[in-house]
Amino acid sequence: MNRNTLLVGITYCLIPVLAWGGMFPVMQVALKVLDPFYFTTIRYIWAGLILMGMLIVFEGKSALRLEGKSWKLLFFGAAGFSGFGFLTFVGQQLSGPSGAIIASVIMALMPLMTTCVNWALNKSKPKLSTFISIFIAFLGALLVITNGDPSLIVQAKEHIGASLLIMLGALCWVVYTMGASQFAGWSPLRYTALTTCFGSLMNILIVLSATVFGALTMPSAERIGSAGSELLYMILIAGVLAVFTWNVGNKILKPENGMLFMNIVPVTTVTISALQGVEVGRLQLAGTLIVIVALVMNNLIQRQRKEAGEYAK
Repeated sequence: MNRNTLLVGITYCLIPVLAWGGMFPVMQVALKVLDPFYFTTIRYIWAGLILMGMLIVFEGKSALRLEGKSWKLLFFGAAGFSGFGFLTFVGQQLSGPSGAIIASVIMALMPLMTTCVNWALNKSKPKLSTFISIFIAFLGALLVITNGDPSLIVQAKEHIGASLLIMLGALCWVVYTMGASQFAGWSPLRYTALTTCFGSLMNILIVLSATVFGALTMPSAERIGSAGSELLYMILIAGVLAVFTWNVGNKILKPENGMLFMNIVPVTTVTISALQGVEVGRLQLAGTLIVIVALVMNNLIQRQRKEAGEYAK
């Protein structure tokens, strides 16, 4: 991988994690108005329609062909847009006022999850340096969130069930991201658009079934409209833009590298809080630096190892 390709991959992975860093504070507001099931369903219906329109414009109607992969599309679409959306935001809602913080910290576990899943499926034991970089980045993310006060994380013990839901949601996103490798020859836009649509169909089925059986109540148009600005952000920024660029970046860098950028999500969350007038401490700034150093360290080590291997050949 040459330097220009590497920079492109890094850019495409940075865009979504920055967008997702703002996702949790936005959802903290939205969840006071709409339940996570209807919000997620509405969000991905519109995101799916936009992505399908983009796919037809840029790749033509022939890109809509499923090529016998409908069940894979359903599985990965359900994992990414039903599993992640429902589990994560239900967990965030159950966590109360600290939900955004807890969710953003758990997202930083995704690199470790990816490494473990890759190890289990491909028998690819990661190098010690990868585990070390993940651990350091996660510590930096925790420092950013807590500003040196571990009680903010300890509070999560009061919401173990909610935290487990968020963790399962994060695992679903790991599965979705790694699923792109099952569609060799497909563009990131095609994978993104078709999985979003299949995930949306699963969301609709779940929500309608739950509504019929009385587990959910259909929100009024007025209630949906009151969350309009949050929906707009989640559809266009955290949805269409973020998911598409995420899949592009991970295709270039590979999921085991791209997932490391998820450590930036809690950093972004704190940055947004600072812009809103919340004081950011020195330890939080130090944590931000630690995350960046860990990401750069892992990337440099992998590049040196790869170059050494190519030289040996």
